[in-house]
This record gives sequence, C-alpha cells and structure tokens, in this order.
Amino acid sequence: MLQYSFKLCRALQIGRRCYDIYSMTAGVGTARKAVLRWDQAAWLGALLIGAYAPVLFFLGRQWYNDPDMGHGFFVPLVSGYIVWQRKDQLAALDPQPDWRGFLLMIYGAAQLLIGALGAELFLTRTAFVISLIGLVWMLGGATVLRKLAFPLFLLFFMAPIPAIIYSRITFPLQLLASRLAENALVVFQIPVIREGNVLELADQKLSVVEACSGIRSLLSLSYLSMVYGYFFEKKNWLRIGLFLSTIPIAIVANASRVTLTGVLSEEVNPELAEGFFHSASGWVIFMIALVILICLHQLLTRAWGRAEARG
Repeated sequence: MLQYSFKLCRALQIGRRCYDIYSMTAGVGTARKAVLRWDQAAWLGALLIGAYAPVLFFLGRQWYNDPDMGHGFFVPLVSGYIVWQRKDQLAALDPQPDWRGFLLMIYGAAQLLIGALGAELFLTRTAFVISLIGLVWMLGGATVLRKLAFPLFLLFFMAPIPAIIYSRITFPLQLLASRLAENALVVFQIPVIREGNVLELADQKLSVVEACSGIRSLLSLSYLSMVYGYFFEKKNWLRIGLFLSTIPIAIVANASRVTLTGVLSEEVNPELAEGFFHSASGWVIFMIALVILICLHQLLTRAWGRAEARG
C-alpha cells in the first residue's frame, strides 16, 4: 500500500510541475508566440518514466518471456520514429498548453494506484500511456496532441490485453481453429475425430492449446497492419479495412498451421507435431499471413485505382 501511494505522490508531483510550467507559459503566451520547449518535455518525460519504472520493468520482462508479446519491444521504437519524422511539423506548431492534460495525468496516477491495489496489470500499464498523453496535452495543447495522436495510440499495444478478455477470446479461437483443421484434414483424406479442441488422428492426438489458438498471430498482425497502413497507405478507410482483415487472416493462417502439423505428423513423422519444427512452422505461417496482408493491400489499391479511372 505504502509503495504504490508513494508512486502516486511522485506522479502527482510531476503533474504539479507540469501545471507550474503551464501557468508560466500561459502568462507569456499573450505577449508572444508560445514555443514548445523540448528540454522541458524531455525532463518531465524522464520523471514520468521514473515514476512508472517498476511497471515498465515488469512489462519489458513479460515482452521477453511471453511469445504473445514479442512485438512489444518494437512498439515504443516505432512510435518514437514516427514522432521523429514529424519533428519539423511539430516545430512549426503554436503550442497552447492546456490544464486539462494535468487532470488527465491525475487520472492516470489514480488508475495506477487502483490497478496496483487490485493486482490488475492492464490498468497499471495503460496508466503510463494515459499519463503520457496527459503530459503531451498539458505541454502542447490539443494541436500537438492531434499531431501525435497516432504514435501515442500505438503505445497501447505495449500492454497485453486483460486476462479475462484473453481467456474469452482464446477458447473460441481454439475451437474454430480445430474445426477448420478437421475439415481440411478430411479433404486430405486423413481420418480424424474432433472432440472440442482435440483432434484425434490414427496414431496420435493433436491438442489446439492456447498457444495455438491464433491469438499470438492476431495481436502481432493487428499491430503490424496499423504500422504498415500508416507508412504505405494514405486512405483511412483502407487502413481500417487492412486492420479488420487481420482477424480472418490470422484465423485461417493458424488453422493452416494446425492442418499442416496434422498432415506432416501423420504422413511423415509424428515427431513433427512438437519441438523445433512446431515452433518454426508458427513463424513461417505468420510470415505467410503478413505476405497475404500486403498482397491484399496491393489488390485493393489496384482495384480502387481502376475504379477511379473508370469514373
């Protein structure tokens, strides 16, 4: 209790410092154009990271140990690169510090305390992103916040989804993957009996566990679809379409992996259902799913171009 109360106090001190900067800037802003102070932003950002250091440490450790969150290491790097790309645009803006960002930082600090007391990791981790958004809003106002909205939103992909939502998603995906794999194995004339998420073949049983549910591909592929859409597509509706297409692509890709495992283990070697080959097949199928996403984008882009050419 005392530990997280101390963290809350530290976060509120950061917010108070932001408010002081806002008050000074607001007083000068009427006389001359406000300038976004990058040194102040960096200093306050460092204090914010220090206040959330334990949360970020355990988050990074989960990235390293949890295969579902392997993309977490790239999320802050990509967001930072996008911000760096927009540095000239940000320098040309007229920042208008807003006290509502200070209130958002207070909310983030309160969420950190509530999440820590309730042992809810998702709340503590998203509290950092919320506080960071409040810091940007506080220093730069709505203009700067809109310019950085996308890289800030990407930071939410750093945090794993809540366990209760994860369990509700994975089991239906397990059943769907096993059902699709069963139908595919029948097409390949391989005898199979499905009981829930277990495929019983002639020589062995294949269990579609949580790791094989497709949630891993879905989380990583959805993040990559947003990054890919940002860099290679300008139409917002097409970006949204690419993001939504990751759901069926991930499901089909994972069912294909289960089918491939069943065919090779039954026709070639039962040991191919586990070990190195099983792990390697997951990476291969994921790369194929990524290629499918890129090909879908090219197909939709060309179809739209032809439709525009026809008027």
